[in-house]
Amino acid sequence: MLTSISKKVTMSEKLRPIRSFVRREGRMTPRQQRALDEFWQQYGIEYSAAPLDLSEVFSRQAKTFVEIGFGMGKSLITLAKEHPEHNYIGIEVHRPGVGAILSDINELQMTNLKIISHDAVEVFKHMFVDETLAGVLIFFPDPWPKKRHHKRRLIQIDFVRLLVQKVQIGGYIHLATDWENYAEHMLYVVERVPGLKNPAGKGDYTPRPESRPLTKFEQRGKKLGHGVWDIMVIKDQ
Repeated sequence: MLTSISKKVTMSEKLRPIRSFVRREGRMTPRQQRALDEFWQQYGIEYSAAPLDLSEVFSRQAKTFVEIGFGMGKSLITLAKEHPEHNYIGIEVHRPGVGAILSDINELQMTNLKIISHDAVEVFKHMFVDETLAGVLIFFPDPWPKKRHHKRRLIQIDFVRLLVQKVQIGGYIHLATDWENYAEHMLYVVERVPGLKNPAGKGDYTPRPESRPLTKFEQRGKKLGHGVWDIMVIKDQ
């Protein structure tokens, strides 16, 4: 159940421009750098403030799902492998992660997965046409645990409204976090955005769907007794 949460989604915070990331580059491995150099042109999509034609990007018409902040890309690779009938786009600015997933895509010769390396807020504002996406996935975003940093969290009312614009009727937004306070904040936000329905019931979390791959990070956390909270809401109008 949703526990009591400080209702501090204030107007000033709501209108504050947010970014979907903080640059923490890390060290590139030779494999990752080679993938960036050799495979970006084939599997990457350059940012442009112009709408994407998804049927042209994938040379077919199919349901398209977008994951924001895929990290090293293991979950996204798993989803795309298990569902070749669907198209997937991953958004990530962490260059080692982009290099890692490009290498995996090339090794598996996948045709249903493309990558955008740019701020997700700008990508959703300018590149996705309204009501064209089947779902948006945001797994374990930066929780910004310190109270003074909560305004930097990606999941805010304005951003979720933007996501809703891009999702088709019947499509969904799937969030997951291992920080309980962020889970409470996420649930508070999505239940205050018009057009979304929580099938689990108002104030309730979604039991972990089998469709979400279990990461090594999550498995390790579970062994240590850490909780994970899933929220899946459906666009119903």
